[in-house]
Amino acid sequence: MPWKSVEQMDLRGKRVLTRVDLNVPVENGQVTDTTRIDRIVPTIRAILAGGGKPILLAHFGRPKGKVDPSQSLRLVGPALKEALGQPVFFAPDCVGPQAEAAVAALQDGEVLLLENTRFHPEEEKNDPAFAAAMARLGDVYCNDAFSAAHRAHASTEGLARLLPSCAGLLMAEELSALDRALGNPQRPVVAIVGGSKVSTKLDLLNNLVTKVDHLVIGGAMANTFLHAQGYPVGHSLHEPDLAETARAILTAAERAGCEIVLPRDVVVAKELAPGATESFVSPHECPDDMMILDVGPQTVSYVDTVLRGARTLIWNGPVGAFETPPFDAGTHAIARKAADLTQAGGLVSVAGGGDTVAALNDTGVAGHFTYVSSAGGAFLEWMEGKVLPGVAALG
Repeated sequence: MPWKSVEQMDLRGKRVLTRVDLNVPVENGQVTDTTRIDRIVPTIRAILAGGGKPILLAHFGRPKGKVDPSQSLRLVGPALKEALGQPVFFAPDCVGPQAEAAVAALQDGEVLLLENTRFHPEEEKNDPAFAAAMARLGDVYCNDAFSAAHRAHASTEGLARLLPSCAGLLMAEELSALDRALGNPQRPVVAIVGGSKVSTKLDLLNNLVTKVDHLVIGGAMANTFLHAQGYPVGHSLHEPDLAETARAILTAAERAGCEIVLPRDVVVAKELAPGATESFVSPHECPDDMMILDVGPQTVSYVDTVLRGARTLIWNGPVGAFETPPFDAGTHAIARKAADLTQAGGLVSVAGGGDTVAALNDTGVAGHFTYVSSAGGAFLEWMEGKVLPGVAALG
């Protein structure tokens, strides 16, 4: 890799400005999901073990450049303290006299959390003067926030240009896993892409057909492809104006030697509601008064066959309306098969995206995949083949 990891840096006596992802859910002043906090703990401990002083930078919510107490990182402090098992000091700003005083008071072995970088409008503008003001607080810059690496902000890109820089352990882990999945994968490679709209994943689909051997398309996205081929989709969510685009993607895939896997049977119902009466039909048999809400057992069986012949899987998006049983069955079945193959040692499986992670957790198999990315937008943009500013700046 063209960048150094935090473990390759001499951190003794150094102030280490560490960009992390602390954008966690908070309800009634309490963090309700500590996953993102837990995943940055190894990097913080590595900095401490190397003799450095971790000074944490992060955003929280969308305060739009204004101070908003409801989006203060002070709320995250107690959960971070519990995860680390030691006190975490807090500075009420990320630049200026208060931040400088807090950094100056920091002793060896201590951790400092600075206030929400997005309280300043200059953060999202990647303002050079703002980045320089933050840079004065540290000697080394460590980026451990892959999930924010697709944003060219002062704390994700600007700082990396001003200080000796490195990737944190989570960032390095993410990049290594993604390289195994698409950068330099073992073939055959299968991608599963689901979700509601083709329009939000055009770049992704166009990139994947040139990179993978099999592309499984599920979710409401598949309805648009079925419609493009002349199949009836009833009241199903789909984008009829993208029929020509869908056909162009199918043609591009054929030229590239990539098999597009569309539903071979579908689950239909009159409403998207828990416990709704469902029927299994062929794609060309969807009744006019029904909607397609999941893939059927024939599709699951064929995807199973494809996965058994694969060496690498990359997954973004569920294949059905998994939030509403019984339309979670297809996603759950495919997830279990992918997990079983991974555990047997035959498949490298990498998944990412909020809905995908939720679906794998719901199935109980997230821990059985090779890697589950904590990123959303950054994971998607990386799959699209785009350069991520926060990663490029480390090189």
